[in-house]
Amino acid sequence: MKEIQRYVTLQPLEVETFFAMVDATAALIGVSEKYWHAQGLNGARIRMLVEIAKAGGVILPSDLAARIGVTKPNVSVLLAPLEEAGYIQSSSHPEDGRKRRIALTAEGERLLFEALPGNRAVVSERMGRLSEPEMRQLLALFAKLREEAD
Repeated sequence: MKEIQRYVTLQPLEVETFFAMVDATAALIGVSEKYWHAQGLNGARIRMLVEIAKAGGVILPSDLAARIGVTKPNVSVLLAPLEEAGYIQSSSHPEDGRKRRIALTAEGERLLFEALPGNRAVVSERMGRLSEPEMRQLLALFAKLREEAD
């Protein structure tokens, strides 16, 4: 156990930085999730609706899975409650009947229009702890990390 404790507590700077970023991200996600929970909503489902909206309101489930980082079978499980609630609807792809398309409904758009401003305010308040130059620097650093990850 002593060996493992040394291994998990004495981290190289790169590893320490990585886990600091993970911890900060988890804390910020927690702020957002707390907001969604208070609204009686599920943050993961809202994120799916947002990604569909970013895609112009219609997306293939496989593309949605890639955007949110889940497997294709998992995205189907996650989409079911959204369809049951009337926030999305699925239909056959017009060019390839084997594929399904997911579309944001008017009810889904209404939900996003009503709920996102409050969430964005909560997130902005927390992120406001950083100055504008710090946020721009953080964005540039994240972009650099993403480039090297590809």
